[in-house]
Amino acid sequence: MGCLGATLPGTAPCLQAGVWARMHPMPEPALTPRRIAVLTEGCPAPWLAKTAISLLRYCAGDIVAVVDSACAGKTAAEVFGTGGAIPVVASITDVRDANELAVGIAPAGGRCPAEWRPILCAALARGMTVVSGLHDFLGDDPEYGALARQHGARIVDVRKNRERDTAEAPQFRPGNLRVHTVGNDCAVGKMAAALETVRALDATGADAKFVATGQTGIMIEGDGLPIDCVVSDFVNGAAEKLVLQNQHRDILLVEGQGSLAHPSFSAVTLGLLHGCAPDGLILCYEAGRERCKALPHVLLKPVGELRATYEAMANLRHPCRTIGVAINGRQLNDSEAADERRRVRDELGLPACDVYRDGAEELAEAVLALRDALK
Repeated sequence: MGCLGATLPGTAPCLQAGVWARMHPMPEPALTPRRIAVLTEGCPAPWLAKTAISLLRYCAGDIVAVVDSACAGKTAAEVFGTGGAIPVVASITDVRDANELAVGIAPAGGRCPAEWRPILCAALARGMTVVSGLHDFLGDDPEYGALARQHGARIVDVRKNRERDTAEAPQFRPGNLRVHTVGNDCAVGKMAAALETVRALDATGADAKFVATGQTGIMIEGDGLPIDCVVSDFVNGAAEKLVLQNQHRDILLVEGQGSLAHPSFSAVTLGLLHGCAPDGLILCYEAGRERCKALPHVLLKPVGELRATYEAMANLRHPCRTIGVAINGRQLNDSEAADERRRVRDELGLPACDVYRDGAEELAEAVLALRDALK
C-alpha cells in the first residue's frame, strides 16, 4: 500500500495515485505531497462526520486542518476524539498550504449540504483537488465543473463507477483466505475492525490486504469499490471483481456494509456477502445500541440471531463460519467494556474485543487459525 504523501508512523496510507484514473476521467496528478483540509462544516457529530474521523485516525500525516466554523479554534482531538493537535479552522481561506479538500461527512442519502456551495467553489477557485464520497456527484455540477476547468482543479467523486458485470461464481485462487466484517447496523465499526485486523496481521508478517467497499475506506486505502453505489444487478459481480483483483494476496479483509437486518440497506449487504464469498466472518456491533441508528423505530436483532443468519446466507454461496466478534464499546467505560467482552465470549464462544481499546491481535489470531484449519 502506498500514498501520495507521507503518513505518520503507525497510520494507514491514504489515496494512491493510481486510483485517480479509475475514480474520475482526469489526468493523474503528479506525485506531490498531499496537504488535506477535511470539510465537516456544520456537521461535526460522529454519525455524520465518520469519514472525517476515519481520515483523522488513519491519514493524520496528510491532514493540515479541519474546516468547521462552529468548532474553530479547537483541535481535532477536542472535537472528534482523534487527530491530535490538527487545528479546526473557520474557513478554507484559513488553510494556506492545503492542496486538497476532502468531504468529511457521510449523511443518510449522501447529499451535499446546499450551504457548502461557497466553500467548494472557493476551494476549486484556488485550484485545489476536491475529493467527495457523497452520492451527489460534484463533478456533474456545471458550476463546479466550470471552476475546475478554469482554475486547473480536480474533482474526484469516489462513488462514481461503471460496474456492469454480473457475478459468475468463480473458484478463487487456492490459498486466498477471505474474511468479511459484518454488522448488526450501519456505523458499528466494520471498516475499523477490518483495518485494525490487517494492521495486527501485518505485525505477524502475514500477507494481508484491506479491501475497501465504501467511500471512506477507499479514501484511506487508495483503491476499492463503492459497493453501495453499484446498480443492484451488479453488486455481486462488483464484489467478486474486488476479490479477483486481489486474490494474489494471502489474506483479504473485506470491509462490510450495512446489515442483513437493516430495512434500508440489506440488499447491498447480501450482494457483498455473496460476491466476496468469505471463508470467515467477523461480527461487529455497538454495545448498548438497541435501535437502528437511521430508523429508531426499528429494534436491532440479538447478536446471536444475526450470527446464525449471516452464516446461513453466506453458506448459500461458499462454506463460511464466524471466527470472532468486534465490539464497538464507545458508550462504555473500561470496566463495562471488560464485562461486555466476557459476556459475549461466553455467549457466542468466540474471540471478542474492542479493536481500539484492546487491539485486534485476538481477531488476527482467529484469522490465522482459520487459514491453518482450511489448509
